[in-house]
Amino acid sequence: MTATSNGTPTLEAPGLDWRRQIRFSLIGALSSAFIALAGMPVGLDRRNIIQPLLSMGYLSLLWVPFVLASLAGSQVVLEGMTERVRSSKDLVAGALVGLGSALGLVALMILVKNFNIRDPLVNWSPQLLDLLSFNRSAGLGMVFWIVLGTTLGLMGGAMHVVPTAVRSKTLTVLLSVLAVSVLETFITDLLKGFQLEIFTDFIYYKRGGLEIVGALLVAALAIVIPLLVGDRITVVRTRVREMPADERSRVNLILLLVGSALLLVLPFFLGKITNELLANVGLFVLLALGLNIVVGLAGILDLGYVAFFAVGGYTTAVLTSPNSPGFSPQLPWPVALIVVVVLTGLVGLFIGAPVIRMRGDYLAIVTLGFGEIIRLLFLSDWLSGWFGGAQGITNIPGVDVGFATVNGIDPRSIFLLVLVFSAIAIYISWRLEHSRIGRAWMAIREDEDVAEAMGVNTTNTKLMAFVVGAVLASFSGAIFSAKVGSIFPTSFLMLISIIILVVVIVGGMGNIVGVIVGALVLIGILGGPKQPGLLQEFSEFKLLIYGALLVWMMLKRPEGLVPNVRRSRELHQEEFLQDAWLKGEIDTDDEENPS
Repeated sequence: MTATSNGTPTLEAPGLDWRRQIRFSLIGALSSAFIALAGMPVGLDRRNIIQPLLSMGYLSLLWVPFVLASLAGSQVVLEGMTERVRSSKDLVAGALVGLGSALGLVALMILVKNFNIRDPLVNWSPQLLDLLSFNRSAGLGMVFWIVLGTTLGLMGGAMHVVPTAVRSKTLTVLLSVLAVSVLETFITDLLKGFQLEIFTDFIYYKRGGLEIVGALLVAALAIVIPLLVGDRITVVRTRVREMPADERSRVNLILLLVGSALLLVLPFFLGKITNELLANVGLFVLLALGLNIVVGLAGILDLGYVAFFAVGGYTTAVLTSPNSPGFSPQLPWPVALIVVVVLTGLVGLFIGAPVIRMRGDYLAIVTLGFGEIIRLLFLSDWLSGWFGGAQGITNIPGVDVGFATVNGIDPRSIFLLVLVFSAIAIYISWRLEHSRIGRAWMAIREDEDVAEAMGVNTTNTKLMAFVVGAVLASFSGAIFSAKVGSIFPTSFLMLISIIILVVVIVGGMGNIVGVIVGALVLIGILGGPKQPGLLQEFSEFKLLIYGALLVWMMLKRPEGLVPNVRRSRELHQEEFLQDAWLKGEIDTDDEENPS
């Protein structure tokens, strides 16, 4: 460590850590082999990205050397540290990581060719060997992978050497081509509504994926559009930030109204498949907004959140369906919704009261148990006279809004109904977050003992979080039962609670926009537990991807994709303290401080 002229400590620039490069090479080799043995290359090969150059199956392997080589050469530069000098060594290191990733596949090809252990490894098959060999000889396939892996690793290492503008545009082009290919269903459906099928016929292959010419066009647009509008957007953002608070609020309100109007108009230009997809995303947005209050604001790890979803769905079914076995008042849906809200709030109190003083893992386990208890009660023969047991409740009517009936036959109407309730949930969440109770929730999340010492009634405040979260979940359950038209205990598995929690964590705990982004990314693209997403080929791998993504987020970006500012400060407190220490703002040596 050295010091600058003003006495501020400065760390010397580190050199390239070759042990880190070797470690990432081994990680790349194991990752490539694991992905291949998980069956992703064979299972996803039928989904084209660029026809006939690249399929999703090959992409599941090709990203490994590029991304890991880029990560291996990255460096976190804190305040007071000096970034190391980039040189041709970064290219060599990237090529080394890429070669290591490729050698993992080469070793796997040799083993598959000479041994047969399909009993423990069901994907250990000739189809896997053919795909890894590019439908040629195994020897030639090994050479291809070594060349491809080294080249992609070299490109990943080059991301730290080339100018920032080149790196930014390269990543923009790659992500744009991938996004346009993945969103093919949505883009095709949307442009069809605007009578622009000629554009999609030009860029997309008839059996799926981008044409080569289409991919080149998307890449060109990804470069040209930022050049045309990038500076203007920056100027507008700067101008809005510099506005007075009142004027900036009016601008934000106008933008919100314009966005809401576009969302209301959008379903009329989309087909049934896309509207169904958006309706499913909206249901999970409702659930995630409720869990965001419980977990993201109050810091209560609730793994049995699906119980409130089930109570809302079953209560609606009992009150509206003529086939309800024990009690069938056949109330109108709006009237039933009032009863659903009250009853679910009481269930929230019932579940929250005995567990509210627990913390951490104990609270998570107990709430998980309550979630399973609720599901098993609906499944049991004891209550089958009321809830139908395993046969569930069928013939649930749609939502009568006077001029139309909203049901699952018309996904557009379901999406609009979900949109209305999502707007209500967003408004409730926003108002509560900026209220006295919201500040109390965040104080409990940061440190419950300190919050209690400052006069916060932690028991009542946490119970309020349970009740509000339960009510928002009941909205989703009520809409779900009217959408599907029948309801069964298998619709409320524990897995739903886990996936909603993943949506909140990945999107950004404590942030409303982050929750919406998390639902769009995870549910919209991968799909829910039983709901398909844009990438239907990922249905058998979605839980694996959820797990891997959750682990990565916890290690690298625990604040989520769209982080809450306060939450980011909590999670990165050590980094802020490190920065302050390097600036000389704090002194960690107590012995130097006279008492």
